[in-house]
Amino acid sequence: MPTPDRTSLAEIVEAGRGILEAGGPAKLTMQAVADRVGVRAPSLYKRVRDRDALLTLVAAASADDLAARLDVSDGSLRTIAHVYRTFARQNPEGFRLMFSVDGAAESMARASRPVLRATSEIVGADAALDAARLVTAWATGFVSMELSGSFRFDGDIDRAFEYGLERLMVGLRGTQVGPDGVPPGPT
Repeated sequence: MPTPDRTSLAEIVEAGRGILEAGGPAKLTMQAVADRVGVRAPSLYKRVRDRDALLTLVAAASADDLAARLDVSDGSLRTIAHVYRTFARQNPEGFRLMFSVDGAAESMARASRPVLRATSEIVGADAALDAARLVTAWATGFVSMELSGSFRFDGDIDRAFEYGLERLMVGLRGTQVGPDGVPPGPT
């Protein structure tokens, strides 16, 4: 008679996410996960092939978490950008891992759908992918710099995020702006 399973794949992945956030990728080992879920490390191999597979599962779960948060937002580009930033600040290691591990493409595609819908509403279907890439690249770069402490000058980071987001949205709408970043008034 086979022994009963003492843990599930979902528990393993959730433990992996917790370990990743607490200690970074170097601390995410099969042994650390086994300790967290209360089994011996060899037992994990029934569910997860190796550490690389574990990293992929954790990256996919992080992207799925982001996708779920984006799906319940109001769908506006402004809200999506804020949800994205909040997710990254709450899950910095998972955020980084999503972009550095191959194999989470389906989950990343789910997370991109709300962005594509929002940009499609602004620029139309033909330019939606280009606009989504622009917004994602800007937001990812901004948040990555924020997480790494790269904004070393004085100033309000939240205000800078709002400024950049507003400039992007103005640009996507095709609204002309003056040198001060403000749309010109009626002439």
